[in-house]
Amino acid sequence: MTTTVTAAAVSKNFGAYQDAAVRDPVIITKNGRPRTVLLAYEDFVRLSKRDRRVELTAELSADETAAVEASEMEPGLDHLNDELPRAKGLTAKNAAG
Repeated sequence: MTTTVTAAAVSKNFGAYQDAAVRDPVIITKNGRPRTVLLAYEDFVRLSKRDRRVELTAELSADETAAVEASEMEPGLDHLNDELPRAKGLTAKNAAG
């Protein structure tokens, strides 16, 4: 479970929050707003190494576009749609293909 704590609380008891961050990220707020996250080194390394590749959809071939349009979500992964920003008027059914 992610913990949210003020920067002042972290500076008063850094060791405890450092230990907590090994288990789950600790969100540190300033003036009531999330500002930084304290997380385990292993998580940082894993996130840093993620291979992210972005391509412009305009550069896709017709075959690639057709393959994307025909694709379907694996069963049990529908919750991932919640992580996608939605354009106004776009429904989950339209986004899925």
